[in-house]
Amino acid sequence: MKKAYWVVSYQAIHDPAALAAYAPLAVAAIAAGGGAALVRGLPHEVDGRGIKERTVVVEFPSLQAAVDTHHSDAYKQALAALGNGVDRDFRIVEGV
Repeated sequence: MKKAYWVVSYQAIHDPAALAAYAPLAVAAIAAGGGAALVRGLPHEVDGRGIKERTVVVEFPSLQAAVDTHHSDAYKQALAALGNGVDRDFRIVEGV
């Protein structure tokens, strides 16, 4: 079974307090879904249209686990805490 990944690029952080409220809720939801953070922080280097802002990559044991976690009640609570505090690009990608 192929692993899957959440790949998240933050274009802007408007409300650091909202991001701080989101983080522990998201970490708990991700752990409950079998996910583990591989990357979390600012990029060392960017190119093209890259924005030097927060980047997160989370690994899941399967595509279904990644999708189910994204749609879980626990993650919905995390998103509610985040609100409009950030502009981000969120993708679920299956591994090779």
